[in-house]
Amino acid sequence: MAESSTKNLLVQPTFGWMRLKLSRLIAFGFGSGLIKPAPGTWGTLLAWLLWQPVSMITSPGAMALFLLLAFGIGVWACDRVGRELGVADYSGLVWDEVVAFWVVLWLIPDTAVAQAFGFLLFRLFDILKPPPIAYFDKRFKSGLGVMWDDLVAAFYAVLVFALVSRVFG
Repeated sequence: MAESSTKNLLVQPTFGWMRLKLSRLIAFGFGSGLIKPAPGTWGTLLAWLLWQPVSMITSPGAMALFLLLAFGIGVWACDRVGRELGVADYSGLVWDEVVAFWVVLWLIPDTAVAQAFGFLLFRLFDILKPPPIAYFDKRFKSGLGVMWDDLVAAFYAVLVFALVSRVFG
């Protein structure tokens, strides 16, 4: 689980502080990571909201490239902001949820019911962190670690979605 304690922070994040640097805006999901409680859920909701324009990328290759770039930008932004805060995986850093949920949305059917189910599955795996997600979350304290464990949660969500669709579809 993301480190949410504010007692170890070098800086207390605020909207004013966040908007001063591009890395902070990205890492905090344009402010969604500042919303309490459950900033990860708010970041995932932001991803869902932004999916409409993102989904206009119709070429699978272009979408894969876009998601890879978003992932790389997230590694950079989350690493940089984590260092500024003194906490590698602060709960307000939600760009990992944004990118990972975009992966889920890309790989499941484009219907409201499918997306809602994908949302629930992704949040479940991101919160519970079954193996090896918890391992990655605890072991890798860097921008890559922040982004990677959510990508694994997205993989689990898509896998369970596919299995449920196969059994009940």
